[in-house]
Amino acid sequence: MHREMLNKIPIFPLNVVVFPGENLNLHIFEPRYKELIKDCIETGISFGIPAYLDSKVQNFGSTVKLESIVNKYPDGRMDVMTKAEQKFRLLNMEPTLGSKLYAGGEVEFMEVIDNSNHSERVLLIETVQKLFKLLQIKKDNLHPEMELLSFKVGHHIGLTLKQEFRLLSLEKESQRIDLLIDHLIRTIPAIRAAEKSKEKVKLNGHFKFFDPLEF
Repeated sequence: MHREMLNKIPIFPLNVVVFPGENLNLHIFEPRYKELIKDCIETGISFGIPAYLDSKVQNFGSTVKLESIVNKYPDGRMDVMTKAEQKFRLLNMEPTLGSKLYAGGEVEFMEVIDNSNHSERVLLIETVQKLFKLLQIKKDNLHPEMELLSFKVGHHIGLTLKQEFRLLSLEKESQRIDLLIDHLIRTIPAIRAAEKSKEKVKLNGHFKFFDPLEF
């Protein structure tokens, strides 16, 4: 990993993996995070969302910046839109950041390396489209020249939260693409088998037509 700089930032752990570049909508209801959003509005600060897995805060996450407040409720709750920016490694965490209600932590911002080649990206898209076709999902917004394609795909192919965290933690895009293709290669045959089982269940009790057999 490449070390860019250390910084202390607000920390908002969530049971989610946030990839750089993605949009994330949040419902804010806890007093500490109401205060955090207020500070974001007033100062323009970003905050870090590390993944919360296995009942503990993990050491990787992404910073997000407040984009807009969609709804404000009389009791102070808010619906907000954010945009993920930088990947970070969480080095240590404090339950409160100075006098603030919300947590803080020292983070190391990480360089996200895109070392993939065109053929790797094409193979990933082709494999993803096989899955989408099988599931009758129409998505044609993926193309090989997308920056950090793995993060565009990561939430849409049935990865577990732990697998998504593994994807985020990998340093290089070629490694991330390999992980996704391996997952798809294992997943697609299982889905095909499940679909065949569904068809058998549907046919049970119906009159079946069999092609004549030649002996």
